[in-house]
Amino acid sequence: MNVGLYFGTFNPIHIGHLIIANHMVENSDLDEVWMVVTPHNPFKKKATLLDNYQRFEMVYRATEGYENIKPSDIEFKLPQPSYTINTLVHVQEKYPKHQFSLIMGEDNLQSLHKWKNHEEIVNNHHIYVYPRVFEKKKNGDFSKDTIHKIDAPIVEISSSHIRKMIKANKNIQPLLPQSVWEYVEEMNFYKK
Repeated sequence: MNVGLYFGTFNPIHIGHLIIANHMVENSDLDEVWMVVTPHNPFKKKATLLDNYQRFEMVYRATEGYENIKPSDIEFKLPQPSYTINTLVHVQEKYPKHQFSLIMGEDNLQSLHKWKNHEEIVNNHHIYVYPRVFEKKKNGDFSKDTIHKIDAPIVEISSSHIRKMIKANKNIQPLLPQSVWEYVEEMNFYKK
């Protein structure tokens, strides 16, 4: 089975994440997409994150109706901060019959050369890249056979913008799956 790992803090997960995950599973050779809830991205401040299990609950609720999109908490028991290479080694050992690929935005591909053991990632795993609107720079250009640029919709929705809107008491309901919106409302997330 070819599994695409879509890493994110999902703080909160929104319809853009689901559009990309669904597009990848429907328009590539990926059999499943696992939405990997990251406890601590080394490039983000941990203080802004909701609790790991609250974010996992949102991803669980968001993916319930999708047969080939699964929530994953595989990084919760791994050492922090989370490094992609460590997670890849862990899942390959745990699921030796699966092939694991990465799903990332074009902007992340550009900074992949800064990741821990990035050569090992590129040489041993396929990377499915979705387009993003961002300022392209020269460094970090990868042209390996393992990198696949997917013609996917450009989704300009961000979790940080959603959090700001909630704090400002704006209606964000169209930006979240209904079950996630209900959970965010019920728990009063992001209001302070």
